[in-house]
Amino acid sequence: MTNEVVLLDFWPSPFGMRVRIALAEKGVKYEYKEEDLSNKSPLLLQLNPVHKKIPVLVHNGKPVCESLIAVQYIDEVWNQKYPLLPSDPYQKTQARFWADYVDNKFWDCLRKVFTSKGEEQEAAKKEFIDCLKLLEEQLGDKPYFGGDNLGFVDVALVPLYSLVKAFETFGNLNIGGDHQCPKLIAWAKRCLQRESVSKSMPDQYKFYELICESRRKRGFDR
Repeated sequence: MTNEVVLLDFWPSPFGMRVRIALAEKGVKYEYKEEDLSNKSPLLLQLNPVHKKIPVLVHNGKPVCESLIAVQYIDEVWNQKYPLLPSDPYQKTQARFWADYVDNKFWDCLRKVFTSKGEEQEAAKKEFIDCLKLLEEQLGDKPYFGGDNLGFVDVALVPLYSLVKAFETFGNLNIGGDHQCPKLIAWAKRCLQRESVSKSMPDQYKFYELICESRRKRGFDR
């Protein structure tokens, strides 16, 4: 059976980073196709006609859309190496719950911090920090959300670390400070010691420059 794997992605996408990390953890070789989101390719529009978004994982010609779905697919197909989801049904549902929380609550709070000013931004910052603290409670004293090994929730959340420089600059947030979320920063640095993570995520300053340019275009920085 052929095993052709292609990833349509955009290098700073935190959602694309998830898929890259999962593929790297499984040791899956794939062809990377960089997308220009201002001029989406016919291939992207063909493979993801509903949302027209990256990332799209293509396995033997069949597209898998949405990053968390793609990560689960990778875990199930290449199941002979390094499971990302636990085998226990209850633990599996908990991992999916917290990954869903990251997608539906966490990133929404993050967008508000980046796109607001004044009192609205202050309220967004508080909500965002509360989200981080809740996640830190779930991490507890474990090395990873998955326990002793990198798991599904880790893969869902760790791309956040690429945004830390931008957080601190535009949101006036000291996420790793004594009164914020030092355990989460320690966790992120632990994740980055894994080659699968470090090679799948861009440098914070490269991401920061991209955010600066985006904010200038939107009129936030004049």
